Amino acid sequence: MANSLLPASAVNIYALGGLQEVGKNTYCIENDNTLIIIDAGIMFPEQGILGIDYVIPDYTHLKNVRSKIKALFITHGHEDHIGAIPYLLQNVNIPVIYAPKLAVALIKNKLEEHHMSNKVKIVEYNEDDVINVDDFKVQFFRVTHSIPDSYGICVDTPHGRIVTTGDFKIDLTPVGEDISLSKIAKLGEEGVDLLLSDSTNAEKEGYTLSERSVINSIFEIFSKTSGRLIISTFSSNISRIQQIVEACVKYNRKILIIGRSMENTINISREYGYIKIPDSSLISADKLKDYKNNEIVILCTGSQGEPMAALSRIANGEHPLVKIVPGDTVVFSSSPIPGNGASVNAVVNQLVRSGAEVINNSIFSNLHASGHPSKQELRIMLKLFKPTYFMPVHGEYRMLRLHGEIAQSLGMPKENIFVLGNGDSLILRKHKIIEGKRVQTDDIYIDGKDISGLSTAVIRDRNILANDGMVAVLISIDSRTNSILTIPEIITKGFIYMDENSIKIIEEAKKIAYKELKTLMGGKVTFGEIKNTIKNCLGQFLYLKTHRSPMIIPLIMNQIEN
Repeated sequence: MANSLLPASAVNIYALGGLQEVGKNTYCIENDNTLIIIDAGIMFPEQGILGIDYVIPDYTHLKNVRSKIKALFITHGHEDHIGAIPYLLQNVNIPVIYAPKLAVALIKNKLEEHHMSNKVKIVEYNEDDVINVDDFKVQFFRVTHSIPDSYGICVDTPHGRIVTTGDFKIDLTPVGEDISLSKIAKLGEEGVDLLLSDSTNAEKEGYTLSERSVINSIFEIFSKTSGRLIISTFSSNISRIQQIVEACVKYNRKILIIGRSMENTINISREYGYIKIPDSSLISADKLKDYKNNEIVILCTGSQGEPMAALSRIANGEHPLVKIVPGDTVVFSSSPIPGNGASVNAVVNQLVRSGAEVINNSIFSNLHASGHPSKQELRIMLKLFKPTYFMPVHGEYRMLRLHGEIAQSLGMPKENIFVLGNGDSLILRKHKIIEGKRVQTDDIYIDGKDISGLSTAVIRDRNILANDGMVAVLISIDSRTNSILTIPEIITKGFIYMDENSIKIIEEAKKIAYKELKTLMGGKVTFGEIKNTIKNCLGQFLYLKTHRSPMIIPLIMNQIEN
């Protein structure tokens, strides 16, 4: 169906996730007849958002244009690029998913867990493939990242060429295959109208460390540690896990893998040859007692301080298989994602309290190399692609803004750089770009197994309840005579401690509510008007008295004849 957002045949480019945030990457390219999606990721909730497992984009817009959706293209297998696929498939029909080899395996495993194995056709692509989707031509170029089989995507449309780098860094000594700089340069020479490029490390000058630089620090820790080693990293950081495995083999340590996501990813990666672990190096938890402490490495999830991850449970003494013992060394082979610092510090403190030595990534020990580009790599990518227009993606606002400034410093006109938010759109027509209308977008919060998700409004209510509590107002009325029968009752939970002064405030609040209702019910009135009046008058009064804004819940009891 035609979309009123677009002039005839023009190409609309927008993000449902991934702009002004790190996570839930979901980018769309759409014209009158066709819509392709690039990536479908989740984001992990910020600390303090209670009861939430994941955050996904609002797919309402995709539902409204569902007949145009022709394909989903995946750049690589990280959760912030594939994690929302089951939820996307619950909302709209995706005819086919195109993904690189490892991502295909990870997606299939994810769909099996959600009992959705037959829900969608999945096709593997490689760098030499060219896929035609109506009048869009899609091709790929290999990039280096912290997971094998990572690609950027080039989409040729009748109105111009759009390129997204995906997640990348320019690593000249990678653990896996090289970045395809020659193909990137060739695409740039042919002409790129719009470039979307990874902005996560736009604040860091220079070059991102090579993944190979980490191995020396890992070997040094292995050589100096006399007790058990507990190493926590991202389960999706395949390159890092392979290096840890190499160190275990070199120093004759057995490996115990803990954490469901770690186990799944390692099993899949071993099956496809991306991680090579001798069977003799792996042990199960019941075999721990058969080995000395200096012969053991425990590889686990939880490097971001996630409460239910293996490392947090070990730190809190809640894990059924592993307890911290004096002499243990815990290694964080990662850096905290923005917003996770407090959670990580809490786990570190608990580990130290339990008797472990903790080693974090620092300038003294290079235990983590980011998978994202620093400023010099961003400059190189812009120089190679030479885009006419630029839209920084995959980053918080300050990162996008800095990335835009980098492009401007290389000579790109400021008016050709678009620092956008989710839902903002660009329109490409005859190699020219203008800003378009917004599409509907929001955060949807996944709570447990409720795949329908919770809206921002629900989370806002949870925050109010957590911070300021609740005030319930019981109102007795007779709708036949349009009268209030008695002074309202007020019940509070988590609002204020009921001392003598607080009791006076509540009594005064009852009188104010009664007075407002008496005035209101002098004429015809609806239940909605009664509720709004109570919320408004008590909200103002309680804030004036307490400087707190509790959730006010009016409960109307209507007297009826027997």
